[in-house]
Amino acid sequence: MGKYLRWQAAIALLGILLLAALLSYAAYNFTTVTVPERGGTYIEGVAGSPQFLNPLLSQNNDVDSDLSALLFNGLTRLDEQGNVVPDLAGEWKISADGLTYDFKLRDGLSWHDGAPVTAADVLYTVGAMQNPDFPGFKWLSVLWRAVKVTAPDGPDGSSVRFQLAQPLAPFLDYTTIGLLPAHLWARVPITQMLSSQLNTHPVGTGPFEVSQITATHAEFAPNRRYYAGFNPYLTGLTFRFYPDHQSLLAAFDRKEIDGVSWIWPEDMPAATERQDLQLFSAPTSGYTLVYLNQQNPNVPFFKDVAVRQALLYALDRQSLIDNVLHGQGIIANSPILPGTWAYDPDVPKYAYDLAKARQLLDEAGWKDTDGDGVREKDKIKLAFVLVGSNRPLLEALSAAWARIGVQAAAQPVTLAGLTTDFLQPRSFDAAVVDWEQRGDPDPYPLWHSTQIKDGQNYAGWSDPAADEAIQKARAITDQGARRQFYVDFQRIFGQQAPALLLYHPIYTYGVRDKVKNVQIGPLNMPADRFRDFAHWYIVTKRITVGGGTPKFDTSPQ
Repeated sequence: MGKYLRWQAAIALLGILLLAALLSYAAYNFTTVTVPERGGTYIEGVAGSPQFLNPLLSQNNDVDSDLSALLFNGLTRLDEQGNVVPDLAGEWKISADGLTYDFKLRDGLSWHDGAPVTAADVLYTVGAMQNPDFPGFKWLSVLWRAVKVTAPDGPDGSSVRFQLAQPLAPFLDYTTIGLLPAHLWARVPITQMLSSQLNTHPVGTGPFEVSQITATHAEFAPNRRYYAGFNPYLTGLTFRFYPDHQSLLAAFDRKEIDGVSWIWPEDMPAATERQDLQLFSAPTSGYTLVYLNQQNPNVPFFKDVAVRQALLYALDRQSLIDNVLHGQGIIANSPILPGTWAYDPDVPKYAYDLAKARQLLDEAGWKDTDGDGVREKDKIKLAFVLVGSNRPLLEALSAAWARIGVQAAAQPVTLAGLTTDFLQPRSFDAAVVDWEQRGDPDPYPLWHSTQIKDGQNYAGWSDPAADEAIQKARAITDQGARRQFYVDFQRIFGQQAPALLLYHPIYTYGVRDKVKNVQIGPLNMPADRFRDFAHWYIVTKRITVGGGTPKFDTSPQ
């Protein structure tokens, strides 16, 4: 009996040794790694709320612009370098004289509701902008009225032709505007476009579609019909709406959101101290400036070049960037972006020089004769109201100008109100505005004199030489020749200082550390932060790899 037990013990010991050897072999040849798994919703806080999720009406509202970019596509789009590349149109041809553009839609395109995308959608979208009752920007309507659009293969086909009356070098940029579905919008009279429910329950072609929208939030889901294929790890994207940028970091602290759409400069010190907040920064394609309304009779001194130059010399812009923006900017010297083919590095520059500023005002006859600290001339005080949405910046500008005897009363306003209540009706003295400058550097919409009344030349600046340079540049396609005209324009702009260029903003985006693999590259607009969204993830799983077919480990994470 004892011998039998000893034999069993030997067998058991041998089994244990064999199992240990096998486990050692497995541990040596197989490795457990963590990989992304599908699931989870990313929740982002944004400042403001949507009004028009409609690419023809979204330019006035940052939230509209951001969300519309995820829901709609144009015939073309801008890549990371700002070049026009195919989108809904897979190809196009331009005639030798630059007057005819033939586009071909991709095969198999569909709207979020499953209806096919056809030439009829292009015809409707352009026709809506051409309509005299179009409620969007007038400059957009004027531009498209000069273009004839036809469908050579019929409205149900995939061919679209644009015919221009004269060459327009930046025309391709305007084909990036999102298309609207004709089968839905054609039922809505153009006079009712602003009030249509389609603006808040949109149907587009983009990588996301709206699954729910309320006054407090919008829920987006991946568009499984998206022509380019879109199968992100995250199964949902939710936007929560807050009254202003300053509310976002507090909402992050309360764990209401996982992302802060824009870290406001004054929140940068607090944001950088957060261990659970990843920060991503990139220069934006645009600039911040102060418009001086030269068409407003209440501030006639803005027509005086010496006054405009003095106001710019009085600004220590680097100090503004360092202390007010907490480093979130780069000094701007031209309305054409540095690093682009049209930029002139020798453009006139205004270094901080208080003595020069005072000298210019003295020589122009602006002096403080009554000792109240404000200069005057011909019984007109050198005083005005400065509006904008960034209170600290407004106050810093006001303080800087007070040092040279100029009174600027800071009046903070909302982002939406800045455009609708002040810029569009031209009812302002001076305004701090952020501008995007995407794609082609054509300055016509912002600085040509024809845009003073109904366009976006809110400064009301008119200069025949600048007009000529702008017009000649947009009428030719040779980049070298265009650049020389833009060099001329920039030098005139620099000498005249029709508006006060402050800085090129740096966009900083915050994401909770549980969201992995977030990356942002160069941005044409803030919505481009979602360009790589398909690779973001929250949920993970562990798999065992090595030696053969991977084996999934279902143990909890």
